Amino acid sequence: MRKQLFSVLRKIKEILSNKFRQYDHKLPYIITTLITAIIVIGGIKLFIELTEFLKSDVLANYDTAVTNFFIDFRSPAITTVFTFITNFGDTLGYVIMFSLSAIFFYWILKSWKYVAQSVLVMILALGSNLLLKKTIDRARPVSEHLVKVETLSFPSGHATMAMAFYGFIIYLIFNLPINKFIKFFLITIFAFLILGIGLSRIYLGVHYPSDVFGGFIAGFIWVVFCVMIFNLIKIFRRDPET
Repeated sequence: MRKQLFSVLRKIKEILSNKFRQYDHKLPYIITTLITAIIVIGGIKLFIELTEFLKSDVLANYDTAVTNFFIDFRSPAITTVFTFITNFGDTLGYVIMFSLSAIFFYWILKSWKYVAQSVLVMILALGSNLLLKKTIDRARPVSEHLVKVETLSFPSGHATMAMAFYGFIIYLIFNLPINKFIKFFLITIFAFLILGIGLSRIYLGVHYPSDVFGGFIAGFIWVVFCVMIFNLIKIFRRDPET
């Protein structure tokens, strides 16, 4: 099976090389850009379909069922835990986490480039989230809110920003020249933090599950898009003939 897989991959490589022989040295860049574009476009399509599905009875029933499931588990101790986790998706939480990550990345990589990139990802995610909330204009759930909220519901700003910021941090950590165990540990922590922030919004009664899912999609789109742009800029600077 393994030999057959390698044989197929070699065949695909030969086909692509023959097809794009005039772009031979550019082929890896073309393929990478194409795959990334497909992911971004696919994510946008999924987000649009979810948006069009918001007022359906099927989604309403799903949102109600999942929300009630979380509400049934409410207790003072669990509420304290989820409130603590959701704070990592608030302004103060990002100020603290951004400051720590900025120090960490500058200490490891000796460059402010990745700090600036993180800021750009956050700005794009935040700006798009505010615009989408106003455009879609979905009200918050009617269940009891355990934390104060002021903006509209879809998509979840906490979920969008968590996926965008912490997702981009995961990407940077993945490419760091550090111990594999430390890398795996950090990526796992941030992945659970993204998931925890999303679930906390449902538990605290301030978002529907579909709000959180939509936020995750939006944030993921920005991570993939920005990673593609940043890497293309890097490639063009290193190889102007690309």
